[in-house]
Amino acid sequence: MPNHTRLLDFVAAMTRLVQASNDEDTLIDGATPLMRDLVTHDDWLPEPMAVPHPQFYQQHLLYGDPLDRFSLVSFVWGPGQKTPVHDHTVWGIIGMLRGAENGQRFAADAQGHWAPAGEPTTLQPGDLDIVSPTRGDIHEVANALDDRVSISIHLYGGNIGRVARHVYVPGTSTVKTFVSGYSNLLAPNLWPRPAA
Repeated sequence: MPNHTRLLDFVAAMTRLVQASNDEDTLIDGATPLMRDLVTHDDWLPEPMAVPHPQFYQQHLLYGDPLDRFSLVSFVWGPGQKTPVHDHTVWGIIGMLRGAENGQRFAADAQGHWAPAGEPTTLQPGDLDIVSPTRGDIHEVANALDDRVSISIHLYGGNIGRVARHVYVPGTSTVKTFVSGYSNLLAPNLWPRPAA
């Protein structure tokens, strides 16, 4: 049985943060220790939010703030699965819960073509990465493991499943708009019935 209290406590703390400020740096600074604590404990993620799809990575909404100030999402990566090069248009904190995840930032080169920028990174359980329009927002992400599932938890400064974002085609200047949505139809119940 998942530790629902841990997830509920995280949501409550994030709600207090977004009520106190809408400044990106303040929110990232305040949310970073909350995310670190969340992903260093692997006892809270509901099992339906950890199931991979054989072909596509899954983006499960764990909680969406009713005022669209933040969302918490589990990304479930089957072996070999990866994203296209994409952005978020809002700030985000990525925390590794299980397995490992490779990331590569991208930027436009001198010809305006999308190309890798900087060294690739690998997140292990407990590691965090930050994305935002002001700190670097364009990247590609992949399961670092070819023999098992990896799960990362993503906190965004908006309802990421409803945000218009962009896919970038490497080696070209092509940019396409998309809205990701979510893989799950129902969000987890944060308030389970108390044990008898």
